[in-house]
Amino acid sequence: QVQLEESGGGWVQAGGSLRLSCAASGAIVSINTMRWYRQAPGKEREFVAVVSIDGSQSYADSVKGRFTISIDNAKNTVYLQMNSLKSEDTGVYYCNADVSSPSDYGRWRRYWGQGTQVTVSS
Repeated sequence: QVQLEESGGGWVQAGGSLRLSCAASGAIVSINTMRWYRQAPGKEREFVAVVSIDGSQSYADSVKGRFTISIDNAKNTVYLQMNSLKSEDTGVYYCNADVSSPSDYGRWRRYWGQGTQVTVSS
């Protein structure tokens, strides 16, 4: 089994910064891609950023230039550096990862974390 655990959420004033972490643990052979999503109150979960094991990245238009995603392959951990935060960035932030375990025989499974709350006060 594979677990993802997010950390680093909290309360911050508009214009401030937070750094989120998401560590994958368990029966991991390799990780292909890790992503961040968020869900604001009353809204659907939305894509924020993605990073592949080769370091390639992509971002939602709403966070481009303000957020940076990175991956530490040795630690199976993905980070999200969030700068110039706005009130509309408030929500629960979730990470997911495409993971191959010994029992998967080369196939990938997607796992989700439980989320971490980010509140940006204006």
